[in-house]
Amino acid sequence: MKRYKIASIPGDGIGKEVIPECEKVLKALSKKYSEVTFEFERFDWGGDYYRKHGVMMPEDGLDSLRSKDAILFGSAGDPKIPDHITLWGLRLKICQGFDQYANVRPTRILPGIESPLRNCKSNQLDWVIVRENSEGEYSGLGGRAHQGHPIEVASDMSILTRVGVERIQRYAFKLAQARPRKHITVITKSNAQRHAMVMWDEIAAQIATEFPDVTWDKELVDAATARMVNHPQSLDTIVATNLHADVLSDLAAALAGSLGIAPTGNIDPECRYPSMFEPIHGSAFDIMGKGLANPIGTFWSAVMMLDFLGEKSMGAQLMQAIEKVTADPRLHTRDLGGAAMMSDVTNAVIKEILQ
Repeated sequence: MKRYKIASIPGDGIGKEVIPECEKVLKALSKKYSEVTFEFERFDWGGDYYRKHGVMMPEDGLDSLRSKDAILFGSAGDPKIPDHITLWGLRLKICQGFDQYANVRPTRILPGIESPLRNCKSNQLDWVIVRENSEGEYSGLGGRAHQGHPIEVASDMSILTRVGVERIQRYAFKLAQARPRKHITVITKSNAQRHAMVMWDEIAAQIATEFPDVTWDKELVDAATARMVNHPQSLDTIVATNLHADVLSDLAAALAGSLGIAPTGNIDPECRYPSMFEPIHGSAFDIMGKGLANPIGTFWSAVMMLDFLGEKSMGAQLMQAIEKVTADPRLHTRDLGGAAMMSDVTNAVIKEILQ
């Protein structure tokens, strides 16, 4: 029997609701696949922990996670705590501490969900966005001086290293190679950022020679937003820097119907540390505690986790259940224009699994 040790970090807001729902779904899967079990350990880190201890997670928190097979993460964000504290104190501390340098965000239109793009069909929007997740615009280098004075100055430095760019480009090209279309678009801004972004372009051209069966093109990030809207079928795999992909992936999720259905994986491709899987919808305090959250993004993130752990049949079973549930408009939550509650969606997914 395989026993996977999973760290559950609900975090803030609706993360506290969707992560327990995901645990229920994974336990249902383990009933059907009796040779696999999941052992969950819950960590109460986040805004409430910060109010008690002055930090979002313990200083030695990474040591508590190191032995886990994977991490399920809910959301980080609290309206009473500055965003840079919640982000850097929890999510980024884990991502950077475990060198989860590949942030992978699949995006497609699920059955029963309509894109806000006029006449866009499901086979025209099927993307994977690969986001560099360890450096770039989120390197954390910079500072402030003379705060509160007219001469106040603040700086943030975007740092791209050759090793960081090479490894994310190579990962993205390998991912594109494994997809049916074998096509990748490299997102850049080298017309304005004439040093690091030019290096990004040069390295992409070098990495492309290692994958002769993969076709590739290059797009400036501003033009890429228009292309995503006007010609979604022209895109397949996308690779971009930390900030650019952060923005583009939220646009992608909205174009696919809702941020509530979008998953992501923070991956350590070398498997030195546990990888972390999470929905991208954020903490959504406005609906917290009302049972209105859409758990589909969390369930789809669990599919990514299962695939990464090598349990592809379980992942396929869960994805099939998700698609059957989204195909039924009666099971659409409020973000999709429906009236279903979070528990309705969870129960329906579990029912599909056990059938």
